[in-house]
Amino acid sequence: MTTIQEKVVLITGASSGIGEATARLLARRGAKVVLGARRTDRLAALAAEIEATGGTASFQRLDVTHRPDVEAFAEFALETHEQIDVLVNAAGVMPMSPLWNRKIEEWELTIDVNLRGVLLGIAAVLPTMQEQGWGHIVNVAPVAMHGLSPGSAVYHGTQYAVNAISEGLRQEHAGRLHVTVVSPDVHGPIDPLAERIAASYARERMRTNRRIAVSVDAVARSIAGAIEGYGITAGAMRPPARQQRPRPAEYAQ
Repeated sequence: MTTIQEKVVLITGASSGIGEATARLLARRGAKVVLGARRTDRLAALAAEIEATGGTASFQRLDVTHRPDVEAFAEFALETHEQIDVLVNAAGVMPMSPLWNRKIEEWELTIDVNLRGVLLGIAAVLPTMQEQGWGHIVNVAPVAMHGLSPGSAVYHGTQYAVNAISEGLRQEHAGRLHVTVVSPDVHGPIDPLAERIAASYARERMRTNRRIAVSVDAVARSIAGAIEGYGITAGAMRPPARQQRPRPAEYAQ
């Protein structure tokens, strides 16, 4: 038995891209995957495919920007499987344009999906994981968070924030919950919103990156490896001694 087998894994953004590839791979390795996204027709087809090949999959419509949706998604997983072992926050969008274009609606969408969606996902599963005494949260924050380029300030800002939130969560729950950030540069069809990148140089750079970057299947393998690794190495996410800080009383219980 692998350390993925029989784990209940919630996956956001599961109707395409990294989320879809991760769902397929984890199901093949024995996980019970719970799929969430807005496109329920694609979720239904994916769940049926997984079940037809001997896997275990269920799904529910999920808008990660809508708190009741996210809470209902976690509750659905609990009602179905009575536990939540892993949350993979894979939902994301990537519209980019120079700030002077003032595409405020796109800024709001980027913040809502890439940042608010991650926070709502964490909030929805954390009480269950705290009560269980175990859990693993995997946040997908593309490699863009490690650099900055013209036209991508808002997008990069959300990725920096996800990294900071992940580190804070890791320190608050060191030794009890595992937190992983996976930072891919993904190969594949460009996001429809990214096709509307206002600056032509940024749009062409994105197309070039998509041609040479890794596949979504490779990213899925990285996520699976993280789940397997932390299933074997308990406490591996504990910060080095020089990073240890006194924790507030509510975390010391």
